[in-house]
Amino acid sequence: MKIQSEDYSICYDPVTETVSCRGSLRLNGIDEYAPIVQLLDDLAEQEPPTITLNLRELEFLNSSGINVLSKFVIKVRQKKTIEMVVKGSKTIPWQGKSLKNLQRLMPSLKLELD
Repeated sequence: MKIQSEDYSICYDPVTETVSCRGSLRLNGIDEYAPIVQLLDDLAEQEPPTITLNLRELEFLNSSGINVLSKFVIKVRQKKTIEMVVKGSKTIPWQGKSLKNLQRLMPSLKLELD
């Protein structure tokens, strides 16, 4: 599964159970995020044992995108069978604070900031 534009790419690798996000996500509202929400919802429905979100190359994520990620984390938490790992970068300003907030939504979430 892959979603791509000139500003960003999001792809899911079923072998590693990893969703990789790159670029800058500045979409307007939930309607423009719909394909990404669908990809994440489909993934949660498959209930793999682990889901890794690799955000290390995601330079920017607006509030609508943070909302999408938060809802995804809540959905995964409700499944109770999926372990979640989020990989971020200390060098990208928005990630430190925003990704720590995801841990509040799902205390078992493993956050790896490099």
